[in-house]
Amino acid sequence: MTKHLARFALVSLLLFSSAGNAPAADVEVDVELVLAVDVSRSMSPRELEIQRRGYASALTSPEVTKAISSGLIGKIALTYYEWAGHTSQRTIIPWTLVETAADAEAIALKLTAQFNPSLRRTSISGAIDHGASLFSDNGYRGMRRVIDVSGDGPNNNGRAVVKARDAAVAQGTIINGLPLMTREGMGSRFHITDLDEYYRACVVGGPGSFVIPVRRWEEFPQAVRQKLVLELASNPVLPKRTAFRSRKANGTIDCMIGERIWNRYFRDWAQ
Repeated sequence: MTKHLARFALVSLLLFSSAGNAPAADVEVDVELVLAVDVSRSMSPRELEIQRRGYASALTSPEVTKAISSGLIGKIALTYYEWAGHTSQRTIIPWTLVETAADAEAIALKLTAQFNPSLRRTSISGAIDHGASLFSDNGYRGMRRVIDVSGDGPNNNGRAVVKARDAAVAQGTIINGLPLMTREGMGSRFHITDLDEYYRACVVGGPGSFVIPVRRWEEFPQAVRQKLVLELASNPVLPKRTAFRSRKANGTIDCMIGERIWNRYFRDWAQ
């Protein structure tokens, strides 16, 4: 009897140890949301602060908290990083579970605790590639994966933005766009008048993807709220979307326009 008890105790200990070493299951959420926010040098310090405060205000708004709770699971996971050149991304909010208003408030406080300076160049492709890499082994399993890209100019650094977009969409990721068509910061030579069409043709992709342009900074807080509600609501009514224009430089939308502008002015600069 003693031998049987000892054997039973040993087996129980081994089973307990194995269970303790087993990897934890991913947390199920409605959406895994990547917020990729432009902080290239064309953005003024005021614009950088407006963006942070705009996202903080939107995340804590009743509309967004209602959208989160309306999901099948009732919670999301998000990460927020700022980007510029193809190797310039800084994480402000690592992957965080958001289920309650208190969760959103904690994120808002982190976003507005300090404001970092701008970075050099504009690589939307780098922002997309970085965002796509963040879904692997992040501890969450969402019904949808979304990369939300904001920016005030076309891609001018890194690989072609269409290649990055297509690769991310092929992995099942949805990419939405928030083109900032304001004219406050430096780098006016890189501004294009049809940035919203550029985002539609060259940046966004995946089922139900959309673009919400911001033409004046006064529109930014409401635009962010609308965007987040659309991304998080269980049955969103998406804005009307125009068809993709041509990806070739044939008088419509040129997805390499940013690179061409950069080469026109700074051909001999280091990349």
